[in-house]
Amino acid sequence: MGFQKQLTYIISRLPKLRRTGLFSATQTEAVEELSKAGLRNPVKVEVRVQVKAQGEASTQEVASSKTPLGLHIEYMVCEAQKKSTYLVDFLARNMSKKMIVYFMTCACVDYWGVVLPQLTELKGCPIISLHGRMKQTAREKALASFTDLSNGILLCTDVAARGLDIPGVDWILQYDPPQDPNVFIHRVGRTARIGRQGSAIAFLLPKEDDYVEFLQLRRVPLKERTCSDTEFDIIPQIRAAAKEDRDVMEKGIKAFVSYIRAYKEHHCSYIFRWKDLEIGKLAMGYGLLQIPAMPEVKHHSLSIEGFSPIHDIDLTQIKYKNKAREKQRQKILLSKQEEEPKQKQVKKKPESAATVMKKKTGKKRRAIQTKEDAEELDQEYRLLKKLKRGLIDDDEFDKLTGFGEVEEERPSEIDSKPSGAEVRAASKSSRMKTNQRANARRPGRSNNNNAKKSSTLRSKSKKVRRV
Repeated sequence: MGFQKQLTYIISRLPKLRRTGLFSATQTEAVEELSKAGLRNPVKVEVRVQVKAQGEASTQEVASSKTPLGLHIEYMVCEAQKKSTYLVDFLARNMSKKMIVYFMTCACVDYWGVVLPQLTELKGCPIISLHGRMKQTAREKALASFTDLSNGILLCTDVAARGLDIPGVDWILQYDPPQDPNVFIHRVGRTARIGRQGSAIAFLLPKEDDYVEFLQLRRVPLKERTCSDTEFDIIPQIRAAAKEDRDVMEKGIKAFVSYIRAYKEHHCSYIFRWKDLEIGKLAMGYGLLQIPAMPEVKHHSLSIEGFSPIHDIDLTQIKYKNKAREKQRQKILLSKQEEEPKQKQVKKKPESAATVMKKKTGKKRRAIQTKEDAEELDQEYRLLKKLKRGLIDDDEFDKLTGFGEVEEERPSEIDSKPSGAEVRAASKSSRMKTNQRANARRPGRSNNNNAKKSSTLRSKSKKVRRV
């Protein structure tokens, strides 16, 4: 029941002393829960149809069915590459009837709504599309047009599965089983209304035959329908239409991708296992020129057997039949071609060190600073060893450690050279700064080594100064 929340709210606003009557076309569990929660001492009045078994006594009654007596439901098991051919064959044999064909996605409705009118087998048959992504005015217009027809085909999604009373519907065809198994009853309920006769048929793949037993457990009787031998194949016609019109090709790819992704969201995933889909046969049934590159095909070992791609064609050269759309497409392609050389000529400016540092996180900046400090400390430690061995003197040591450059840049008021005591004091100040940088680092194995080097550097520096 689609309005359980709204009805619960309405009942909560009604006075407690009242008489309430709830009427529903289908007595579901949601209706029973609502009656228990919102009514006091409810009495259930239900009209059931008792189906009599064939070949047995007329007085013997079998289990009650959820479907009306005038509704005859069948199912057909067929391969994915033949599924569309069987659909067209059935529609062509019953063109004088009023039929509704259900698909799983809106993209599938758009695709088959473009392809089916172009087939020679269905020439002259009115075909109308209806799905949830259409504007409200367009949906109302499509529904009114189909209601006024005496014979025709309505291609739709589950948006037309409930709440619609379309008179005179003879056949319900479920090209794709619904994602929610509860919708199955609502779909077939568009025919055989008010005591009239009606028929329904569901197309199933070979690995989906367990769905029949599942529905029978839900008191939905189904009978098998054998696949008729067809002398024609509609796949060449669909591919020819895709070669001539880019719109057909793009809608076919979109419908194929949307079907696979909707198949993954099936409520009965233990029956409709998307990893068991035969992608090659399915793409062939959609009349695709090539299998699209999609993650479900790349990253999973789905079978592509049964598909015959067309190699001698460049998909980018297929044009729209609509001249305005083709003109717009050519304009976009031309602008892209003009932009590509410009993008190659424009070189990316090297980012300054400050910009690079801004983009890095604080943790990365600290790691880089620690590494630089460690390298500087190692360099000064090596210089101190050279100073101890007598390979360099104090002046060279101060210059190599950077202290000499600082002294040269600093303006001096006295032209005379600084004394040895001043040089030693400045050198001591430089080493103290080096030690402070070493102590400011994080504790760790490398930092412990640097701390040892720093202490060694201080002790050896004092010994050298004493000498």
